[in-house]
Amino acid sequence: MKRLLIANRGEIARRVIRTARHLGVETVAVYAEPDADAPFVVDADIAVALGGSGVAGSRLDATYLSIEAIVAAATASGADAVHPGYGFLSENAAFATAVEAAGLTWVGPSPTVIAAMGSKIEARRLATAAGVAVIPGFDSSQDPTDLAAAADTIGYPVLVKASAGGGGKGIRVAHSPAEFAEALAAAADEAERTFGDRSVIVERYVSSPRHIEVQIAADQHGHVVHLGTRECSIQRRYQKLFEEAPAPHLSAATTDALAAAAVQLAASVGYDSLGTVEFVVDGTTEEFFFLEMNTRLQVEHPVTEIVTGLDLVEMQLRAAVGEALSLTQADVVVSGHALEARIAAEDATAGFAPQVGTVTALVVPDSVRWDSAIDVGSTVSPHYDSMVAKLIVSGCDRADALDRMRTALDQLLIGGLVTNTGFQRWLVDQPELVDGTATTRFLDETDLEAALDLDVDAAASGAAAAWRAARGSAQRLGPWASSRRVTPHAPNTTIAMTDRRGATFDAMAATAPPAVASADLDTSTVVVNHRGQSYTFAIIDRSDRWAPTSATAKSAHGDVVSPFPAVVATVHVGVGDHVATDDALVTIEAMKMLHTIAAPGPGRVASVAVAVGDTVAQHQRLVTFESVSPTVSEDSP
Repeated sequence: MKRLLIANRGEIARRVIRTARHLGVETVAVYAEPDADAPFVVDADIAVALGGSGVAGSRLDATYLSIEAIVAAATASGADAVHPGYGFLSENAAFATAVEAAGLTWVGPSPTVIAAMGSKIEARRLATAAGVAVIPGFDSSQDPTDLAAAADTIGYPVLVKASAGGGGKGIRVAHSPAEFAEALAAAADEAERTFGDRSVIVERYVSSPRHIEVQIAADQHGHVVHLGTRECSIQRRYQKLFEEAPAPHLSAATTDALAAAAVQLAASVGYDSLGTVEFVVDGTTEEFFFLEMNTRLQVEHPVTEIVTGLDLVEMQLRAAVGEALSLTQADVVVSGHALEARIAAEDATAGFAPQVGTVTALVVPDSVRWDSAIDVGSTVSPHYDSMVAKLIVSGCDRADALDRMRTALDQLLIGGLVTNTGFQRWLVDQPELVDGTATTRFLDETDLEAALDLDVDAAASGAAAAWRAARGSAQRLGPWASSRRVTPHAPNTTIAMTDRRGATFDAMAATAPPAVASADLDTSTVVVNHRGQSYTFAIIDRSDRWAPTSATAKSAHGDVVSPFPAVVATVHVGVGDHVATDDALVTIEAMKMLHTIAAPGPGRVASVAVAVGDTVAQHQRLVTFESVSPTVSEDSP
């Protein structure tokens, strides 16, 4: 392997580049237009533009999903191997086949294995044949009537989930026969939209589910070993947010049985690369069932690397060129404990709504692993996944690792971009996480907006102190400190500032500036960390104050606007339609998530400003409505 093309973007592309460079392998990045200046493009030895804006209609366009374009880029750039990363085409058997047909080395398992394990229906059959327990259930090779009868046989509640893909897409829960038809239709529709496949599985809904996975490594010579367990139960709407290795509070017997089942399944299908076998474990009984197999590297692979001391990307690359595993099962030693917090451009206080922006400041604490898609100056767009980085820490044991994660989140600073770091800081103090009893339902059963209770006023006070200190330092240093003249504020005066939502503050400076802060005198901005959350404030002149702007609600003129940049997926209304409070108006898609904009009150649609496939900016008008008379019932025709 001389030159490796990475058919992906963001932090995983940078991660693969790092190991390839260590091994002396040149790298090729491919990119769509929104990523032209992204750090992963800069990191690579060669960069090839795929073209396109990154969106078409309500889905990603044919950039990172175009097999033809990526194989052509590999050929044109002189690459002799392709690494798929995770997501996009990483579990697409047709892509693997096309890469091999072009005479290139595919970094991953064989296309046959990818095809078999990529279908949850086929994977269930293979697991059963290998003697690995699966959750009792049925698949959509039967018609909907049969599936409804099957659900009755299993007993409610039942889980309806897409056969293809992953990432929490195409999953619904039905608690009764009355809910089943709607859950089935919704899961199938989302599966078709996301994966192009309406196939679903109906299975028993485990009452206290933990999500445990086993990392496996295999080669082309029939050797398979496991690299320990990971806990991935901290999820929101089936999306993983926080992971750790090894999985805590499992008996040795259960841990050994999980590992044996994973190795047995991998060996039975002739697996020959790195992969993950995922299980759902009953948190009460420790009974476990096969969930799925991911035929690629996982987002959470760093925690396994830390506790084993192994480079999983290097193992992938060596397996791809036919090298035998350099270790046996006895050589795999798990030591210490590792935690990973996914850092996403999302506002946890607003239903985890995706956020966009430009990174103006970035301070990463020492003694952590920081796998990141962003640097200072990076722009986060609405076109792709919201995860921008992963913060990984390790400790001699789990308690030590949790303490290190708390410290790291308190020292992390990301300016100009709203992220979920405050949520992650809140999370690591929750008893359910600390004592290891959290199930996959923990977050979905928690009122997060009420629980987080972020203190913006306290953050503003800290920002004022940081701003005053920065100006004072610049004054003492003289004209060489800045191109502008700076004057420190009087000790007892307040400082006027505005936050990202346009809210203004007369902030009295705290006694001392926060430990982690960044002030930019040239742009009059200051970023502070308060309880793990980064806040960015713009310092304003008191004569230039303006009223707060709303990012989520209709304007005073009857407009309903987009809360963030997005693509229009569905328009639910037309001109002249009557709407009631909370009726769906427009569904938009941002960062692979759908968000339905609802009517803020009863009314009649006066105009629709967008169509399916349109790209909309934050605060852009979607629908205008005229208020109905208060005497008209919302139920009136």
